[in-house]
Amino acid sequence: MKINTLTMRTGAAVSLLAVAATGAMGASHREAPAIAHTPKIDGTDFYMFRSYEPGRQGYVTFIANYQPLQAPYGGPNYFTMDEDAIYEIHIDSDGDAVEDLTFQFDFDNTLANDGKGVALNIGGVDVAIPLKTAGQVSGAADATINEMEHYALNVVTGDRRSGEIRQITSGGNDRFVKPLDYIGEKTFPDYEAYANSFVYDIDIPGCATPGRAFAGQREEAFAVNLGEIFDLVNLVPLAGSIPNDRSNDDLVDQFNVTSLALEVPIDCLVGSGNGVIGAWTTASLPQAEIEDPSPTYEDPSVYGGAWVQQSRLSNPLVNEVVIGLPDKDLFNAAEPTQDSALAVYVTNPTLPALIDILFRQALGATDNIAPSNIPRDDLVAVFLTGLAGPNGTFTQQSTVTASEMLRLNTAVPPTPRATQHPYGVVAEDLAGFPNGRRPGDDVVDVALRVVMGALCHNVPLGAELGIQGAVEDTASDFVNLGFCVPADAPVGDEPFIDGAPIDAREMGDAFPYLNTPLPGSEL
Repeated sequence: MKINTLTMRTGAAVSLLAVAATGAMGASHREAPAIAHTPKIDGTDFYMFRSYEPGRQGYVTFIANYQPLQAPYGGPNYFTMDEDAIYEIHIDSDGDAVEDLTFQFDFDNTLANDGKGVALNIGGVDVAIPLKTAGQVSGAADATINEMEHYALNVVTGDRRSGEIRQITSGGNDRFVKPLDYIGEKTFPDYEAYANSFVYDIDIPGCATPGRAFAGQREEAFAVNLGEIFDLVNLVPLAGSIPNDRSNDDLVDQFNVTSLALEVPIDCLVGSGNGVIGAWTTASLPQAEIEDPSPTYEDPSVYGGAWVQQSRLSNPLVNEVVIGLPDKDLFNAAEPTQDSALAVYVTNPTLPALIDILFRQALGATDNIAPSNIPRDDLVAVFLTGLAGPNGTFTQQSTVTASEMLRLNTAVPPTPRATQHPYGVVAEDLAGFPNGRRPGDDVVDVALRVVMGALCHNVPLGAELGIQGAVEDTASDFVNLGFCVPADAPVGDEPFIDGAPIDAREMGDAFPYLNTPLPGSEL
């Protein structure tokens, strides 16, 4: 069954290896009831890719974003990190769904003048000021700065709680500084130069080559038609039905986010595996909190007990539009080894049925447009296990334990920014989503198409997957992956979009890649 007369062309084809069960929309903003109470530890997006900055091809970049929907003018406190929390990036090098390496960010906020803050003499009395700064800022040592954020970086080998923990340093120092948020152009005459001064060359124990680190505010890099999507998808999500331009986007160019970025040598990540790594991010708080009826800046409340995971993120929008409402908080607390308990959301996804309910009539279809191949083995393969090509693996690790994580084949060379395709793998840009995820990958369009059954139709990847007789740019390059057949997905070859495009050329070509944040005020 076709809907209207729209057809899908190769260049705008479905993205093969997409994390199909991500549903649509691509980031994780206020995705579960409990995390909405604690935005400081709410993970929003996770990027993992071979570094494409010229000369840095031997590295993998990780960017873990937190604190969604930061209005640039959101003062006077802006968006410090939670100093009671621990923020982590976990890497599984062999596919057993257990972390082999964990990078930890641990923040500490301090006031100037030994905790007293910047003060002004008012009528002979020194009185602390209410603002972040008492004047313009050009560097970390400026006396005008009232509050500063520092953080420690650690790497843990083995279990994140019981493994060997070692400090990461820069020039022998184990204390890093997070730049102030972009208050405005008057406060920061040159914010880009100011923020760039907080990119650190780091010495990682066990790595022969230094890496890099940055923690600070960036412009939101994720494009999505967010308001319309959650208003029962208040648009017809097909090319030609809505304009595909930035006017549809309500995140990019409006909000900022806090990025925790690392660049790590590939040799330090692959371990004894096959070169494919999996990764995810978490944020945790101590188990108990007691509110102080007489709070101070240093101790507004008292925390204690074991770390309890509050936020978890790898592939985009899993918890927002895949996991059912009763289990969203449970997913945030779970480890990848526990994902089989929630596998029904992948094998029997509800999002295609919701799209059928909302759009069958609008799209001119006469019957159910949701894929019928239940259980969705296509989604399980690309979402929980990685893809094994006919002549080897692509994103499947050396051990296969079904688990939700972003996977990256580190043997695939990076694509330069100028030639990256926002649709990644099926646009034959093998370094893109879902082989990891880059800031310029249009995961929304990719995931919309895959969840509606794109993998049941032929895709132009025969040559890339090493299928005998397949020749690139010919009809023989189009192959069926064997999960299902076209009849199982009546609209799987249609050009689903959300109308909010993204492109790598809109962002930086160097670490930390995401753009300078939007100022709270312009001159």
